[in-house]
Amino acid sequence: MRALTIRQPWIAAIVQADKRIENRVWSTRYRGPILLHSSRSVDRIALRHPPLAAVLGTLTLHRGAVVGTARITDCHPNTCGACTPWSAARQYHLALDEVRALPRPVPWRGALGLWVPPPVLLDRVRQQLGDLGDEDQGATA
Repeated sequence: MRALTIRQPWIAAIVQADKRIENRVWSTRYRGPILLHSSRSVDRIALRHPPLAAVLGTLTLHRGAVVGTARITDCHPNTCGACTPWSAARQYHLALDEVRALPRPVPWRGALGLWVPPPVLLDRVRQQLGDLGDEDQGATA
């Protein structure tokens, strides 16, 4: 199990809307379950991104907390152009699937990159969702 910290409003678009690509300047071989952690900061420039602007009024912007779970199913460079409206040029695209929102965000401090959540955090998430699908497929980040 890994966790990924993402700034608002991007993470809200993942958990509450249809964003299934997370853009990064780095790639990873990790495939498997992740906790979706919302950073404390807000990307104000992102508020003008067309797909985001279309759903922004419907999103709740929790900050500084784990807000959901997902599964990374692929990571590919932007060699085919924008594979979705959420894709960014000159970035790696982390493809997300099985996205689930937590009923109640779990306050926690995030970290850079894919980070390993401590057992106490995993226990708090499990209390809300049950099984997290912890099997580690390709544990290298």
